[in-house]
Amino acid sequence: MADIKQYVKAAEEKMTFAIEYLDEQLSHIRAGKANPKILDCVRVMYYGAPVPLTNVATVTVPDARTIMITPWEKKIIKDIEKGIMDSEVGITPENNGEVIRLGIPPLTEERRRQLAKQSKQEAETAKISIRNARRDAIEQLKKSIKTDGTPEDVEKDAEAEVQKVHDKYIKKVDDLYAAKEKEIMTV
Repeated sequence: MADIKQYVKAAEEKMTFAIEYLDEQLSHIRAGKANPKILDCVRVMYYGAPVPLTNVATVTVPDARTIMITPWEKKIIKDIEKGIMDSEVGITPENNGEVIRLGIPPLTEERRRQLAKQSKQEAETAKISIRNARRDAIEQLKKSIKTDGTPEDVEKDAEAEVQKVHDKYIKKVDDLYAAKEKEIMTV
C-alpha cells in the first residue's frame, strides 16, 4: 500500500517540476515590459571566464520600459555591453560611462502574436510532461498488481487519484498560459 502512495507522489513531483519549468520559460518571454529575467541568459567575460551578468552588476528596473545595469567595476562596462549584444536579448544597450540602460521597445501586433504562440508552445510542452508523468504512474500502478499483488480496487483508486492530480496541474498550466497571454496582448 505504501508503494501506491509513492507512485502518486513521484508523479506529483514530476508535475510540479513541469510547472516550475514552464513558469521559468514564460518569465523569459519578453512581453513589452521591463523584466530583469530576460537578462538571465547574458554571459559576461570577467577575468577570462564567462559569468552570469548578475555576478558582475546590479540589474534594476526603474520604470516599465527601462532596465538599468550598474556594473560593480567600471572597467567591465564594455564587456557587459558586448555580452548583451552577443546574447539573444535583441536590445541595443546605451552606455553613459557609469550605467547601461536597455530601453524595452513597445511590441508590434505581429510580434505580440508570435510571443503568444511561443507561450502556447511552452504551455503545450509542460502539458506533455504532465501527461507523461501520469502515464508513467499508471503503468507502475498496473505493474504493481502483477508484481506486488496489489488489489485491483486499490490500484483503480490510486489511478483516480493520479488523474485528479493531473487535472489540477493541467489547470495550473492553463492559468499560467492565460496570464502570460493577457500580459503579452495588453498594449
